[in-house]
Amino acid sequence: MKIGNKNFDLKNDCYIMGILNFTPDSFSDGGKWNDMDSALRHVEEMIHEGAAIIDIGGESTRPGHIQITEEEEIERIMPVIKAVKERFDVPVSIDSYKGSVVLAALECGADMVNDIWGFKYDEKVAEAVAKYDVPVCLMHNRNNTEYTDFVKEWLDDMRGCIDIAKAHGVSMDKIVMDPGFGFGKKPEHNLIAMHHLDKMKELELPILLGTSRKSTLGLILDLPVEERVEATVATTVYGVAKGASIFRVHDVKENYRAMKTMQAILRERI
Repeated sequence: MKIGNKNFDLKNDCYIMGILNFTPDSFSDGGKWNDMDSALRHVEEMIHEGAAIIDIGGESTRPGHIQITEEEEIERIMPVIKAVKERFDVPVSIDSYKGSVVLAALECGADMVNDIWGFKYDEKVAEAVAKYDVPVCLMHNRNNTEYTDFVKEWLDDMRGCIDIAKAHGVSMDKIVMDPGFGFGKKPEHNLIAMHHLDKMKELELPILLGTSRKSTLGLILDLPVEERVEATVATTVYGVAKGASIFRVHDVKENYRAMKTMQAILRERI
């Protein structure tokens, strides 16, 4: 898969997507990189530590977040997307589920779309992705956490995202699927999704895993957000073994090293 001007071998290799939350209220690092200078320094640091993609978001999607207007989100993130594209040779992903925001981001140079609603919140996102023919990550999500048969419904929900993509002419070879750890699920569902991550291979699409510092990890270990690095690393290692190929994380260096170590172990076994 080509993302920006870089080729990614998602069948045989693994990559780190570094998170840049250009927001004042994200659950893990809200306000930490909320001015241009600190944001660009952080991007430079993440690239140096091994990030192959930078995922830029302008609205927190933590539980209980306050939704901002599309105009505010566009005004917030367009300058940073442009600045990152001008200064660094790295693919940029726009983390948004709103059609006008995604379209504006693609118009100013974003290379990929990361939609936490998998085209189900606003199908104009699918239209924009098809128009610009860019890669997209479709995440599993829903408005409730009630399931009768979790694994079946989880996979069926993701197939629904793929159906929307097909209906709008999105190329199947441009799609990555995200199991949606921490979204539309109770903690036990998140763990079941991790355990059955390899079942996503039925979808015949690459897998992106985003567990970084999530509340389920904190619940299991009774740890605050800033002390969940090792737990995130553990899920990254597990994800490599289960077939994921992109890992969306805050702590790039630690997860990059763990990912590469696990890859080497698996290759030695072949």
